[in-house]
Amino acid sequence: MAEPKVIAVAGATGTQGGGLVQAILDDPEGGFAVRALTRDPDSAAARALADAGAEVVRADLDDAASVEAAFAGAHGAFCVTFFWAHFSAEREMAQAETMAEAARKAGLSHVIWSTLEDTRRSVPLDDDRMPTLHGEYKVPHFDGKGASDHFFADRGLPTTYLLTTYYWDNLVHGMGPERGEDGRLALVLPMGDKKLPGIAAADIGRCAYGVFRRGDELVGERVGIAGGHLSGAEMAAALGRALGEEVVHVSPSFDAYRGLGFPGADDLGNMFQFYYDFNDDFRASRSVEGARALNPRLQSFDTWVAANAAGMKVD
Repeated sequence: MAEPKVIAVAGATGTQGGGLVQAILDDPEGGFAVRALTRDPDSAAARALADAGAEVVRADLDDAASVEAAFAGAHGAFCVTFFWAHFSAEREMAQAETMAEAARKAGLSHVIWSTLEDTRRSVPLDDDRMPTLHGEYKVPHFDGKGASDHFFADRGLPTTYLLTTYYWDNLVHGMGPERGEDGRLALVLPMGDKKLPGIAAADIGRCAYGVFRRGDELVGERVGIAGGHLSGAEMAAALGRALGEEVVHVSPSFDAYRGLGFPGADDLGNMFQFYYDFNDDFRASRSVEGARALNPRLQSFDTWVAANAAGMKVD
């Protein structure tokens, strides 16, 4: 039997990387093995991965030598950055270039780069429909990723560009229904009546595994995925069914959302405005059918909500 192909997974204890690690571990006969990259191999999450059968190695995306060592000898790599750890698009871009160069040096056969649109291609910095942030971005956590695509392309790496979207898991981590002064539960989502492509975070990793399983079929392609396209009202209705109580959709203005004051509110307000203003293009680039072809276990919003409603903290 051939040796399994090793996939080095950045962010292995995070949402996207963790989903891919689990997908590989769930398929022991699939021909792949997982090398889980983490800054702290001694963390409880990293030890759990090791106990489950992953090879766990220390790698810090700010330390090029550690990434090069982690990629060495691998067949492929899943490359992802996490803006919300530091709120710096520049740091994301530096980390992306570090991974691209490490992939080149390792001679990897397949790289997946988890990316997003550079919104400045649609909304130039001098377009005042939304504020410019950090001096040179419209949606920093999008723009840094989109601006990093060329690091992989310029090196001629066999790359699949995986376009992700809104995590439904955000509804468990601070963006779920909240009780208003009128006593009703409200889902605050500044989307008006437009539909928002979303996905369960675990399904991103499963889709990435589907990409690797297809060999070089999707090398050079931009692959957009979603578990469903729903309006705020449709999401609120599904949440209400799962919670056993009506949930109403509230759509504040983008300016009001940007002014909420929590860290990153301005970035997210611009993000929602980008979703809204370019809704047709954003939705067209994220296919539910394509995601299901990669990941037959793809969850619908109703399925995800049923499994996660208990984790939503509502008073």
